[in-house]
Amino acid sequence: MTGNRFRADEIDTSKPHSARMYDYFLGGKTHYAVDTQAAEQVEAVWPDVKPWTRANRSFMHRATRWLAAEAGIRQFLDIGTGIPTEPNLHQVAQKVAPSSRVVYADNDPIVLAYAQALLLSTPEGRTAYIHADVTEPQTILTAEELTDTLDLSRPIALSLNAIMHFIADERKPYDIVGQLVEALAPGSYLVLSHGALDPRPGVSDAVTNLYRGSGIHVQGRDQEEILAFFDGLELVDPGVVMPHRWKPETEQARADAEALDLWIFAGVARKP
Repeated sequence: MTGNRFRADEIDTSKPHSARMYDYFLGGKTHYAVDTQAAEQVEAVWPDVKPWTRANRSFMHRATRWLAAEAGIRQFLDIGTGIPTEPNLHQVAQKVAPSSRVVYADNDPIVLAYAQALLLSTPEGRTAYIHADVTEPQTILTAEELTDTLDLSRPIALSLNAIMHFIADERKPYDIVGQLVEALAPGSYLVLSHGALDPRPGVSDAVTNLYRGSGIHVQGRDQEEILAFFDGLELVDPGVVMPHRWKPETEQARADAEALDLWIFAGVARKP
């Protein structure tokens, strides 16, 4: 694995971790008591967190299916992969197009410990995993696992789902996304979802304080700030919207989406 600065046996179980809390919210089993406690504190002040998390995950599935089936994308780079939860991105893409190639990247040692689950490709396709940090984009773009698996001269779908709200302004999140997109060929796509500021009094502040009190920086941004990640790209309809409103696949899902506000925004955009 590229950039292995941690070993899987060095997983810190003394304090909560955002990926393990996310796993808890999804109903997974890869978390510890400290994560459960922190997650329950978040849910107490933000009851929408579980549907928020499920909506984000479902958006990833729909966006990946659309990219493989409608846009003809056969290469995917998923950064901030998180703990494997089936179906993983490569399973969704390869169900549509078995020859799809997928590279995952994450800096969490617990994801490294479970990385083998991300590498179960179809015979026609290929998957790889890079242990690297989104704040160091060049270490991802130049990793041997990426260059051996993906062809940067051909279109790639870059997936940044629910990760950039963990990057503070001083770490230049827009520059990070810009560097990643710049390296992609024309016809590539950016898929991005990002936690937003909840307009209900006190909710965003309470959630932010709980995460930061656990040592996890989180920064919600408004819809215009999230839209700015797509500057210079051609947004796919319906644009940057709440993720459950991005191309719902049934009439019931569309009706349910209109009835529920979840403060996260997502979009897919093409690099011209």
